[in-house]
Amino acid sequence: MKIKSIGGEQGLIQMIKRKPRNRNVLVGIGDDAAVVRPPGKKLVLTTDLLVEDDHFSLKWSSPKQIGMKAMEVNVSDVAAMNSKPLYALVSVCLKRESTVEFVGEMYRGIYSVAKKYGIGVIGGDFTHGEKVVVNVAMVGQAAGKLCLRGNAKAGDLIFVSGKIGHSAAGLELLLKKKKGFLAVKKKHLEPKAQLKKALRIGKIANAMEDVSDGLASEVRNICRESGKGGEIFLEKIPISGEVKRAAKAVGKNAVDFALFGGEDFELVFTVSEKNRKKAEKLGKMVGRITKGRKIYLVENGEKKLLQKAGFDHFA
Repeated sequence: MKIKSIGGEQGLIQMIKRKPRNRNVLVGIGDDAAVVRPPGKKLVLTTDLLVEDDHFSLKWSSPKQIGMKAMEVNVSDVAAMNSKPLYALVSVCLKRESTVEFVGEMYRGIYSVAKKYGIGVIGGDFTHGEKVVVNVAMVGQAAGKLCLRGNAKAGDLIFVSGKIGHSAAGLELLLKKKKGFLAVKKKHLEPKAQLKKALRIGKIANAMEDVSDGLASEVRNICRESGKGGEIFLEKIPISGEVKRAAKAVGKNAVDFALFGGEDFELVFTVSEKNRKKAEKLGKMVGRITKGRKIYLVENGEKKLLQKAGFDHFA
């Protein structure tokens, strides 16, 4: 069924709108703008844009998976600030041949994630173009102190909340049409934000960031904003056996997937030495923050200057 057959844009809006369940939402989808009552604490705002053939491919991503990913990546950004997501505005660019079923499945994914985290989807927009694009703008509320990138201190230990490299490995498998490795591929197709972990980590962390562009990129960002340097211990990076086997299958280095791949959405965070034991219950130590401005990769005691970081759209 084509979009125009259900009444065009207004028909779509009526199809995807839902009555807000959050009492602080005074006006939701259906008016010129949404209206919310601020909760009285610091608000955190973020937005992420997902573009066809860049962030997802219709060759292997279902409409539901696209909707889920669009929400999860924004939840991840909010979580990395030690904050809880509250509201989302979702804007979608559709192709001329897009169907009602496509939109319905995409919003099924969007609303499934919204329900999981208690997020109100309160507005957005539709347009048409040559590629499918999904943009989510999300509003969150600080859960306590903000864990900013610029808060790292010299001597801090760098931790990662979980195993990384899955998403980059999954994408490489899909691109090369390798069979099997379903769990690795799913990590790329259906990434998950680490909200619960983030809210626990936020109680002890100085700086925190989600792994969206690779471990090297996130450590670089924290060091740059904090005016510090760092060391990453390659042998300590948590990489699963599945990722190592997938890397071998595609002729790549699993460590490179972890350092430079991205879209794992685990958390990189720094803690003072006094919080080491608490941090060890929440992640794996992979490095330290130093007084200098340079970042080094350390392997078997040998240091090598980090020459590149993670994924960059404009690199």
